[in-house]
Amino acid sequence: MDTYGWLSILPPLLAIILAWRSKEVLVSLFAGVFVGATLLANNNPLIGFMKTIDTYLVGALADSWNAAILLFLITLSGMVGIITKSGASQEVADFIAKKAKSAKKAQVSTWFMGLLIFFDDYANSLIVGTTMRSITDRLKISREKLSYIVDSTAAPVTSMALISTWVGYEMGLIRDAFTKLGIERNIYATFIQSIPYRFYSILAIFMVLIIALKNKDFGPMYEAEKRARTEGKVLADDANPMASDELTDMEGKSDHRMKWYDAFMPIIGVIAVTLVGLWYSGGGMEAGVTIRKAFSEADSSVVLLWSSFSGTLIAGLLAIVKGKLSLDETMEGWIDGAKALATACGILILAWALGDVIEKLGTAQFIVNTTKGFIPPFMVPTMMFIIPGIVAFATGTSWGANAIIMPIAIPMAVNFGAPLLPSIGAVLTGCVLGDHCSPISDTTIMSSTASAADHIDHVKTQMPYALTVGGVAVAFGFLPAGLGLPYWAVIPMLVLGMITLYLILELFGKEIPEGDGGN
Repeated sequence: MDTYGWLSILPPLLAIILAWRSKEVLVSLFAGVFVGATLLANNNPLIGFMKTIDTYLVGALADSWNAAILLFLITLSGMVGIITKSGASQEVADFIAKKAKSAKKAQVSTWFMGLLIFFDDYANSLIVGTTMRSITDRLKISREKLSYIVDSTAAPVTSMALISTWVGYEMGLIRDAFTKLGIERNIYATFIQSIPYRFYSILAIFMVLIIALKNKDFGPMYEAEKRARTEGKVLADDANPMASDELTDMEGKSDHRMKWYDAFMPIIGVIAVTLVGLWYSGGGMEAGVTIRKAFSEADSSVVLLWSSFSGTLIAGLLAIVKGKLSLDETMEGWIDGAKALATACGILILAWALGDVIEKLGTAQFIVNTTKGFIPPFMVPTMMFIIPGIVAFATGTSWGANAIIMPIAIPMAVNFGAPLLPSIGAVLTGCVLGDHCSPISDTTIMSSTASAADHIDHVKTQMPYALTVGGVAVAFGFLPAGLGLPYWAVIPMLVLGMITLYLILELFGKEIPEGDGGN
């Protein structure tokens, strides 16, 4: 797996640098896949080019999980298109705008909605971003800020939720490692006990809240917010927003709109079908199968398909039955909504193809093998936070990083005598940090898409916040945990971390100049 050595990091590194410098994510990802395919083809660029297309791109589409996720995203975006076409989303925006009459209240509302959509990070990003975008635009909140709030309340929330599409996957990784080591321990209890040690995820959610409440920012985000408030430009002049005009410019007929609460019926349907579907898919109807076990065994990609199609059906029927849209107008809204994700779907396909190439090159294993020999026992939790972050950053997938690192992290913790729960929590939250900093991450791409933000601008403005939170998580979380922090002291250390973030914002943050959408 690691025979390619340092060359194995070339494809993701090239994709990241090109995406960062050129802002052309599609071209950058294709270049990364091509270089990786060429390396795998004994450095033959012609064979590498052909393999890029007929093996890796086709392979990414042929994977049933990938195909289901693409259909879910397209269908859910189509549902949003119907809601928007019917005017219901605009009514929601108008309703929330009456309550959230300031930028502060709008940002807090976005944060709170991100906490409520806990069952899946993709659904979280799409629903929250598309619902709140017109409100934040009206209040002159930059798209960079919206995508940051969406991104930092999607994976952090979903990865810690007791019922979500992440739970089964995370528990499965823990169970596999325990089985190989002969550890007899309740897996679900271990999962729950690791939640307080997800220092980065918890502090990232808190960071969003205090930034919204204090109306302060620092770094590139301050410049983006200053531009939006003082010039009324929610996007930079050279921005390439990650959504098409079909969805961003669509608006229902002002004299024939559905009510604001109609917009939530399809969303409630999506949530209900997802929860019931996860239970059913995991064998919930069978005797002796608990809800926890059912959720752990469910095929989340299929369930998300059920929920998105159900949401589309509910949205379409509501619009037609209430006489707000004709069948043709409903289909037009759905198609416009689906088209809005064309670029994002292309990026996801290329990101998955790059992930396949990276796996074959042994990139993640090389990173792990290069670093794991230098870790003293007390540093295991810290390094199990940093290494998955690096792997997730380089590969663009937190799930892939989890799969690589967890089988190494648990044996290392056991063999080194390092604390187990902090090491598990470190891996599961370190991957989220890497995702937040990576321009080739699928979840970061989805946040940019739902918020109609320039993807690279989103990453550039979010990264300083993510790294700041990561540093505080190490100082007040993983280092003390490695030194033997007792379980009862975890919450006090989290509180100290929160106080530190507050002080950092007070010292380095600048108050956003008030405009029409100010405080």
